Amino acid sequence: MKITLIDVGKRFNRDWIFRHINYEFTDGNSYAIIGSNGSGKSTLLQVIAGAMAESEGKVSFQSSVSSQQPSTLDSQLPTEDFYTQVSIAAPYMELIEEMSLSEFLDFHQIFKPFLPGMNTAKAIEELGLGKSAAKHIRYYSSGMKQRVKLAQAFFSNTPVLLLDEPCTNLDQEGIDLYHRLIKEYCVNRTVIVSSNDEQEYGFCEKRVNIMEYKK
Repeated sequence: MKITLIDVGKRFNRDWIFRHINYEFTDGNSYAIIGSNGSGKSTLLQVIAGAMAESEGKVSFQSSVSSQQPSTLDSQLPTEDFYTQVSIAAPYMELIEEMSLSEFLDFHQIFKPFLPGMNTAKAIEELGLGKSAAKHIRYYSSGMKQRVKLAQAFFSNTPVLLLDEPCTNLDQEGIDLYHRLIKEYCVNRTVIVSSNDEQEYGFCEKRVNIMEYKK
């Protein structure tokens, strides 16, 4: 999957958040969107995800021919279909708190299937939440909820993974889990992390400093 930003800008009312971004995110690479608090990192991530429309320019998505040939690009993907190729974890995402963890992950897979070999039971084991699998999510701590958000992103069978401040509310054990998930489940995937915390994006090979696009 290749994501191309062509002279992309976003504004709210008369205020430009960023402008004139020209950039390519390519197969199998990891990227960090960095910048100060309130600089528009999350906004850019949502524009890349197709969840928020750009105010100017264009975002295009080009899919690979097959998973066996990740570097060979095929057809242009309509923006409205990009959601099938991307998974995202972000603090502002909502979980269905009336469901148990098992029910929620089963429900999630109806819309976005898990990676081959992954299932609800294994996902719960990976998260270390086996003792809470039958408990309603509304009774989870903020750190437990963040683990669930990471699960639905990492374990979904998508070539693109978007992570917005992924270690929010996590203790050291949760942060260690995050780094393990990166190492084990992000091979040959395009990973984009929005953060100003080095421990969240230290593994990323490339940096996009949003402050350069606010002039």
